[in-house]
Amino acid sequence: MKLVNPDNCSVCVVGLGYVGLPLAICISNNKFSYKTKKVTNRNVIGYDKSCKRIEDLSNGIDVNKEVKKSILNSSKNIKFTFHEDNLSDIDIFIVAIPTPIDEFKVPDLSSLKKACITIGKSIKKRKSKTAPIIIFESTVYPGCTEEECIPLIEKHSDLRHNLRDKSNTFYCGYSPERINPGDKKNNIENIIKVVSGCNEEITQIIDIFYSSFIKAGTFKTSGIKVAEAAKIIENTQRDINIALINEMAIICEKIGIDTLDVLSAASTKWNFQHFKPGLVGGHCISVDPYYLTYKSEKLGYKPQVVLAGRNINDDMSKWLVNKIINEISKKGINFIECTVLVMGITFKENCSDTRNSKVVEIINLLNSYGLNINIFDPIADKNIVRDKYKLEINNKFKKNNYDVVIVAVAHDLFKSYDLNFWQDLVTEETICFDIKGIVPREMKVLRL
Repeated sequence: MKLVNPDNCSVCVVGLGYVGLPLAICISNNKFSYKTKKVTNRNVIGYDKSCKRIEDLSNGIDVNKEVKKSILNSSKNIKFTFHEDNLSDIDIFIVAIPTPIDEFKVPDLSSLKKACITIGKSIKKRKSKTAPIIIFESTVYPGCTEEECIPLIEKHSDLRHNLRDKSNTFYCGYSPERINPGDKKNNIENIIKVVSGCNEEITQIIDIFYSSFIKAGTFKTSGIKVAEAAKIIENTQRDINIALINEMAIICEKIGIDTLDVLSAASTKWNFQHFKPGLVGGHCISVDPYYLTYKSEKLGYKPQVVLAGRNINDDMSKWLVNKIINEISKKGINFIECTVLVMGITFKENCSDTRNSKVVEIINLLNSYGLNINIFDPIADKNIVRDKYKLEINNKFKKNNYDVVIVAVAHDLFKSYDLNFWQDLVTEETICFDIKGIVPREMKVLRL
């Protein structure tokens, strides 16, 4: 057995969501290595257990709206499949499976473990003379790859990990995803890739592999646990910073001053980190800190700052709804007759992803008061929102027709609206709550 040639091999991306699909397309379209300056020759398979997802992609449709139809149709060096039988001769597996938390805020590794079992069964059938490499990109707690994933692959492949005898082994690495859904500027090629492997030789192969299509380059870590921890701290740091500003917004509201005015003044200092208050949802920032705290508590240490930040951000939707309800009560508006326009339902701007969206939580809380709610979001997928949350998106709305307007997401479309639009949308009696700070400052609205 020999080691994989990273420029000339078969690659399978397992999981074709917001991370896996753009990655698979990028690899398949790469014909010349930035690292070795050699021509690359790779067969790429995109695997997903959802036959509907595979059917859509084969027809050039990405319901996540991250990859255009023209790009999907022009990517000839990739095959989409949901059949495990097509994975028996893969040299490099890349695992991009969602790793959420459960209702108790404990890591849910069920999908990741199923992927490991699938990979284990697949490499058991290998006839190739190269030892396969499995690279994990899914966010996990430090140690998860070695403690959870590798044993499962060993069990179902009848191989052992990281042996000198290449005839009876496989290798693993970890390279955390840094995909930013909805961001067309900071894409895969333009973001430095952190890479790691189970030994120096495998780390070098993984580095050459990613460096071939990552124009921004790579950063090699000293080990898999380091790379896993790096991913966790990236999003945990952002979560804590936003929590600080959210808490400041609550204090400013009690004092009676504008949070954005305070931040504008503070940002004139050269080393001030400019964060804005807001809702923290999605599948990364609102989830990753719990993976860190889970591991930490297993080792006997209960984090304080991390959990404090999570508690503040988790409670912001309730605080906002209480504020809105108080304003409705002040104006003497009957809840049953109150009409509300919610602008945006996705977890972030310019992205169709509604997973863990705090806007959904706000809508559900408002619904409990019997308010009449109209959701306006031209980017979110109506069918997904209907099926998953039992909510209807109605992208037709009437101006000067709402008691309450909530600007919940800063889509570029919303930011493009001028002063005249906002003046036509609301009356002097309308309660307008601008969560994202995008309504022109000339307007008298409630802000975070």
